[in-house]
Amino acid sequence: MTEPVPFFRPDLEQAEIDEVVATLRSGWLTTGPRTAAFEQAFAEAVGARHAVALSSCTAALHLATVCLDLAPGQLVLVPTMTFAATAEVIRYAGAVPVLVDCDSETLNLDLDDAERKLTALRTGTAATDRLPASIDREAPVVGIVPVHVAGRMLDLDALDAFAARHDLWRVEDAAHAFPAARRVDRERTGGAARETTNDEASWRRCGENTAEVTCFSFYANKTITTGEGGMAVTDDAERAARIRSLSLHGLSKDAWGRYTAKGAWDYRIVAPGYKYNLTDIAAALGLHQLRRAETMRRRREEIATLYAERLADIDEIELPPVGADHRLAAVQHAWHLFQIKLRPEALAIDRDAFLDGLRERGIGTSVHWRPLHLHPYWSETFGWLPEHLPTASAVWRQTISLPLFPTMRRDEIDRVVDAVRDLCRQHRRSGRRAPRPVEV
Repeated sequence: MTEPVPFFRPDLEQAEIDEVVATLRSGWLTTGPRTAAFEQAFAEAVGARHAVALSSCTAALHLATVCLDLAPGQLVLVPTMTFAATAEVIRYAGAVPVLVDCDSETLNLDLDDAERKLTALRTGTAATDRLPASIDREAPVVGIVPVHVAGRMLDLDALDAFAARHDLWRVEDAAHAFPAARRVDRERTGGAARETTNDEASWRRCGENTAEVTCFSFYANKTITTGEGGMAVTDDAERAARIRSLSLHGLSKDAWGRYTAKGAWDYRIVAPGYKYNLTDIAAALGLHQLRRAETMRRRREEIATLYAERLADIDEIELPPVGADHRLAAVQHAWHLFQIKLRPEALAIDRDAFLDGLRERGIGTSVHWRPLHLHPYWSETFGWLPEHLPTASAVWRQTISLPLFPTMRRDEIDRVVDAVRDLCRQHRRSGRRAPRPVEV
């Protein structure tokens, strides 16, 4: 029997395993020297001045909002097309996310819709603002949390200008976006955290002064993994120190400083903190994964390019822009996901039936995501309706994320392509043309 093609398979080499074993034998298992080394290496990798390793990207997002003094009743612009964590950390403070629609092509936050909703809030209009009545029109809008869906960064120049124009802080959900970069106007953004020359001067890495705090994920299926884990990066030393303190119960010294020969037993609690620190066992994985990050990203890009080439002639699906496409000339894509969109006018089955067909053929898939406003908590608590966010309400029913991981074999890619082509051929609406054969 043919083994199924999983949605994801981790890429772990012997070096990672040996480092974890060495950590276990070292006697230092929790936050310690390997975590410190991982933080320093990661900050250098993204061009940030400070990095704090945490137990998850959710923890990073939460502490970022705490450090920006998010308060009850305040409003924050958040994309509806995202995972739960992006918005739930706003609720931890008693603040309220204002959900923003997505761009139909990239699924990233639509700044035009953000502008429309912000204008409606600040002018007090209600009839055509695509906002539920529960949102307080007089509450201050203080921040925005962009998400780089699938690993393709938003237009940073446009985001910077929007945030500056409306006096908003930015907390960047970069769970998908390492290592990603985008060309920017350096004069407009005031430079970045590192010196660059020649062609490099127009590139800005995700985390390179792209927000007040940028938050990364090292979950099992990300470009690099620590099993569970995350990182908060910032150019602000005080903010980094506060995040570090809050990640360990608000203590004045971390455990490493207290229990080494140079440390002292005493500490002070300076704030009501949390237990969000990353362990040295996890950091041991991260150190070696980080060294291979660009290699793994390029392998993801190779697979995405193969998908695009092999599926390009199928009318029943829409592909993300890949490779030499002019729309990607300004983007280094992290390729966390390869998302196709079904064209409902061309297929006689819906997205869920298509997913069933892929599963029956042994292909692992996922959907990113059911938009937040279509989940019970957000619709029942705040009154969000599909018509408030029409693009996300429609497009999510078309999207499928195909398997994409660095250890994916050519025969696995072939099976995914064959399954997609077979389903499109089998369920093509009558009168549609058949795709031409593709050489393998």
